[in-house]
Amino acid sequence: MEESGTLTPHWYAVHVRSRHEFQVTGRLRQKGIEIFLPTVERLRKWKDRKKLIEFPLFPGYVFVRITREPGKLLSVLKVKGVVRILCTVPGEPDPIPDEQIISLQRLVENKQAIDPYPYLKEGQQVRIAKGPLSGVEGILVRKLGKHFLVLSVDVLRQGVALRISASDVEKI
Repeated sequence: MEESGTLTPHWYAVHVRSRHEFQVTGRLRQKGIEIFLPTVERLRKWKDRKKLIEFPLFPGYVFVRITREPGKLLSVLKVKGVVRILCTVPGEPDPIPDEQIISLQRLVENKQAIDPYPYLKEGQQVRIAKGPLSGVEGILVRKLGKHFLVLSVDVLRQGVALRISASDVEKI
């Protein structure tokens, strides 16, 4: 008898050591575990040459499709380079809906220019992470499909808004 989906395979996000995504993917494949590592190609420039290099779309993470049996979970956790399986409740991995992984696989297979995009909510406190305004903090606002960083001067009860690329900010 199946106990709350224990025998049904689901996708899970696995946190791996920094820059170990490809090695962990290979090790998990050797164990016969279904794995998905979304990658994007980027042009890297050196002084003497340029080359297209494959990079993980989500650095530090791979996706595995396994059942929730303790033995299966443990077999993933024992792989060299694996840090943990993402959970909101300790010991209970959060399954990822199949539709999200299927959509992600289709985007990656399409080979069009896709970029990681921060998971930000309107009204969230953010900091500019790169560029000349690096370190500036404010509130993320979306207006007419564009993102703005709003800086408030509480004493004056006034604020200013700066149009930004959401990929240039990070959560605080």
